[in-house]
Parts: sequence; C-alpha cells; structure tokens
Amino acid sequence: MTGDGKTAFIIGGTGQIGVAAARHLAERGWSVLIGHRGAHPGDTSLVELDVTTVRLDRDDTASLLALADGHDLVLDAVAYDPKHADQLARLAGRIGSLVVISTGSVYRDAEGRNLDTAVDADAFPRFPDPIDESQPTVTEGAPTYGVLKAQLERRLLDTDDLPVSILRAGAIHGPFSEALREWYFVKRVRDRRESVVLAYEGQSRFSPTSTAAIAELARLCAQTPGRRVLNVADDDVNVTEIANAVFDALGHHPHIVRAPGAPAHGVGSTPWSTPYPLVLSTRRARDELGFEPPARYHESVRDAIAWLTEVVDGAERRQLSWRKLFPRLVSRYGADAWFDYAAEDEYLSSIPPAAG
Repeated sequence: MTGDGKTAFIIGGTGQIGVAAARHLAERGWSVLIGHRGAHPGDTSLVELDVTTVRLDRDDTASLLALADGHDLVLDAVAYDPKHADQLARLAGRIGSLVVISTGSVYRDAEGRNLDTAVDADAFPRFPDPIDESQPTVTEGAPTYGVLKAQLERRLLDTDDLPVSILRAGAIHGPFSEALREWYFVKRVRDRRESVVLAYEGQSRFSPTSTAAIAELARLCAQTPGRRVLNVADDDVNVTEIANAVFDALGHHPHIVRAPGAPAHGVGSTPWSTPYPLVLSTRRARDELGFEPPARYHESVRDAIAWLTEVVDGAERRQLSWRKLFPRLVSRYGADAWFDYAAEDEYLSSIPPAAG
C-alpha cells in the first residue's frame, strides 16, 4: 500500500505522535513535511525517508496556514484549545483531510464527573465499559485540559467545509515521549526491585494507546476524509498485564503484589491505577474505516521501552539523571512520587508472606 504521491503536513512533528506518524506515512509512500518549534530534534533517522522539517512558531498563524495549504493530510498533534481551533478552521476548503489529536479526558459521566475532577476515588467518573463516542463530553467549567480539548473539538466540528477527524486517545505510549508512564515499571526493573505493589488488586483498566495506532488511524482518515470523532486505543489490558508486558520486554519479573482497595500513602498508585474502568471502544473506527491497531499492547510497548532504555543509558553515561531527562514527567507527577521505595517496603513488611 502506497501513498500514491500524497503529501502530509504534521504540526508538532518531533513529539511522540508526530514522529510515529511521519515514519508511518513516509514508509507508505507519502511525502511528509514536519513543523516544529525546534525544542528537540525528534527522530533524526527520518532523514532517510521523504520527510522534511521546518521550524514553526505555532502562534504564527500566517506561516502555519501557508505550510499547511494544499496538503492531502494535515495532522495536528499538539492542538490544545479554541484558539488553535480558530487557526485550523481557516483551512476549510484548502486541504484534503484534517486530523486532530484529542483525548478521552473530554468524556464525562452521568453525574458530570470527568478525569479533571478525579481528585480521589469517590470523584472518579463512572463510565460505561467500554466508552463509545456517543458518551457526553464536558461542556463548561474551569479551563482544564479536558474542557479545553472539548471546546477545541466542538469548534472544529462546527466549521463548514472542514473534513476533520477528531481522534480521542487514551494513555499514549511510544518513543520520544516526555511523559513515559512505563517508566514506573522500567525504573523498578533497573533498580532490581524484587516486588511491585498494584492497588485495586491490579485489575485497573485505563486504555493505553500506542503512537503507532494513532498513526495508522490518521492515515485511514486521510484515505477517507470526513467529519467524525473516533476513539483510538490498544487492546483492553489491565494494569497487571501492562506490568507484565514491561517486565517481559526487559527480561526481569518482580513479584506482583495485588493490594486490595485504593493506594495507601501512594503505595501501588501506578499511572493506570483507577478505581473504575476507563476503556475506550474502537468499534466505530473498525466498522467505518477498517482500523486495526498495528500490534497488541504487549508488542507495541516494546518500542517505547527500547527507546527509553537507550536514552536513559546514554544520559547516565553523561552523569545526567532521569529527572533532568524528563522534566515534564517530574513536573506532572513529582520527582519521587512514583518511587517511594521506603513506603513500599514498609507496606510489604506489614502483609503476610503469602499475600499478592
């Protein structure tokens, strides 16, 4: 399958989604132009393919429109709020297909709860299992991540003559990420931890989404332009299966202790540990576009782990800590919030030897 001379412009092309999409399209015959801020180089091996990069200030609307004009696909991996929707709306009638990355955080439950309000287990939303695209989204409130993304979506979908596909992703993983959830388990392997604690008995289900799956669905949307909203996610896995996928990739298997109930003092609180399921249905993408994730989570996560391991090893050779390497992860979750080994050891010493 080839791109037959098709062209794509990717906004945010050196981040995890942009890198995956650029390679996925270029390997299928597309000519790809990447626009980026220049904050980091992304995947330098893309020079071996028909991929060109250009520096772009996202706030420079005139330059953005000039670069995007006429392409078969414009993929915006970093659009965030209504201001960005206003920029993209000006592409109506000028491009083949617009694909914008959104998030499952836009969904709200029957009581109005969404991920932005989930400050504790009682406030966590109770969604259908799985969630399809007809689930209501947040409409009002403080300008949080989910609210701004939902406003972005609505403004784009209300724009005439704009063939826009909104892709709602789960917990994204892939090489070149700045918020690697898998580091929660990878670091424990590197530190030779003998046990790992998982809250909620390790049964939490929070849909992961590989960048490879996003890239493939973006390609399918470009092949069949339209106005639509689609969930994009990997196969349905729980946090125990996620842990084992990482451990399998690294060849080291700590003992998994399945702790009942919510995390106690943070122990067992992984990035996927939720009191209720948040599972995205991909039936619509499958039925309408024939979408199939390129690989199941157990396989797709290996690319992220291989990249992460290589990057961390290189940083350690330069005596650079992982905290300096992934500042966004630290700012979001805290420098040591994931790795309070003293609290874990105290918990493990308090339970009977057969527990877990």
